[in-house]
Amino acid sequence: MSTPAVAPDLQELAIRIVRESLGRGASAAECVVRSSRELSVTVRLGETESVKQAEGKALGIRVFRGQQAGTVYSSDLSWSAVEPMIASALAIAENASSDPFAGLPAPEEQGSAAADLELYSERAAAVTPDQAIAWAREAERAALDCDPRLGNSDGGSFDAGESTRILANSNGFLGAVRGSSCSLAAVPIATQDGKMQRDYWYTVARSPEELESPASVGRTAARRTLRRLGARKIPTTKVPVVFDPQAARSLLGHLLEAVSGEAVYREASFLKGKLGELVAAPEFTLVDDGLRPRGLGSSPFDAEGVPSRRTVVINEGRLHSYLLNCYAARKLGLRTTGNAARGLAGAPGVSCGNLTLQPGTATPEEIIASVPRGLYVTEFIGFGVNLVTGDYSRGASGLWIENGELAYPVEEITLAGNLAEMFRNVRAIGSDLVYRGAVTSPTLLIEGLTLAGS
Repeated sequence: MSTPAVAPDLQELAIRIVRESLGRGASAAECVVRSSRELSVTVRLGETESVKQAEGKALGIRVFRGQQAGTVYSSDLSWSAVEPMIASALAIAENASSDPFAGLPAPEEQGSAAADLELYSERAAAVTPDQAIAWAREAERAALDCDPRLGNSDGGSFDAGESTRILANSNGFLGAVRGSSCSLAAVPIATQDGKMQRDYWYTVARSPEELESPASVGRTAARRTLRRLGARKIPTTKVPVVFDPQAARSLLGHLLEAVSGEAVYREASFLKGKLGELVAAPEFTLVDDGLRPRGLGSSPFDAEGVPSRRTVVINEGRLHSYLLNCYAARKLGLRTTGNAARGLAGAPGVSCGNLTLQPGTATPEEIIASVPRGLYVTEFIGFGVNLVTGDYSRGASGLWIENGELAYPVEEITLAGNLAEMFRNVRAIGSDLVYRGAVTSPTLLIEGLTLAGS
């Protein structure tokens, strides 16, 4: 096994666990070890409400006896605790049902991307509580100073953390990745005519210098909150709907679930059996890229030791690929896309690297101007999505569009449709792509949605 220069003591522990598992009768084994350090502060109306600092280490073990698997996990990394864990995992495997699709990746499927993905910043790890408090206060103050109607707040917050993940298995794979992240947010509250409204804004990145300034975060949060004052109800109608990037990101989250190989082999996705078919508008191209430098979902390898990669999921409206781990790929007779994800307990699941709807050429203002009468959605409330059928119904709020302009805020409405039809009815994709997480979208215009109002 080659040894990356990250946390050598934890790497040696992972290697030892794998070897010990084999020595005790496992036909295959893997171990994942994680360590993390976090800082989180919140302020409200200028006063510090909480400062939390935490460090932790934990590990998970998965062993096989043929195609019977057993998994265990613990936060105690001492060998006196690990030895009985190995015995427990082997006992679980011995009594588990045999699964012909279970197992580690084939050795030739394993590896680690060679490129430096710039996932770790010493500056994020070095943020002190005093610095974090100062940034959170500045963001909150910038919001409240924008307008006298902003007299209250749910606070400002700053979070920073770093983590190390190590994976070793009996096929000879050893990988280690170190990452960091930080975020800043403000949540002001506005009052008008005795009624209150709240909204928020945030920024997130691998390093503090990549964040939006505290003043910018505060002003954006204030603007978003103020525009909700005087919200009205609207009658039930069917109109075009513009989704702001945050709301559009929520739609992509449902699409991520639908293209997961787990949902497909369980026949729990409206996209089952649709490979090669048109499932969205021709303007719609969706890409998952686990290798984007500094991406918040990036990693050189997935949770099974398969190299991360760039996968075109939907190409100009046509479903090109599902997202797969090894198990889902075997169940569907396909090849893994390097999208295994896992906690410390249980078998790997499926998730994305950096799932992104490719931007168009129109600005958000141009998209709104193209809508004579419709809705601009800025927030969803609750859940109401059936991935088997694609039926979609969620509470929402936003701004009414009249003659191509944002006219007034609306609330207490329900947006209904079918995801399969919604993605085929995409009519415009914005140019305003900004990465704010592992799932990212620009502004999106979809025709023909039903709004249930008063």
